[in-house]
Amino acid sequence: MKLNVRVVANAKRDEILKDGETFKAYLNAPAVEGKANKALVRVLADYFSVKKSQINIIKGEKSRNKIVEVYDK
Repeated sequence: MKLNVRVVANAKRDEILKDGETFKAYLNAPAVEGKANKALVRVLADYFSVKKSQINIIKGEKSRNKIVEVYDK
């Protein structure tokens, strides 16, 4: 399944909130050297109860707005 995700880096806590059709990801990691992207994959894996390898950022690696694909087993 494909998800539209809006990322807020340097947040106080790691949290995923559903906002209509999009997800908002609050990440404790800074948006430097891909740290926020790695944190996003980790937090989404916990949220959907899948392995980190089943999550792929398709579009927006250097943007706040991302399209992420979550693969089923």
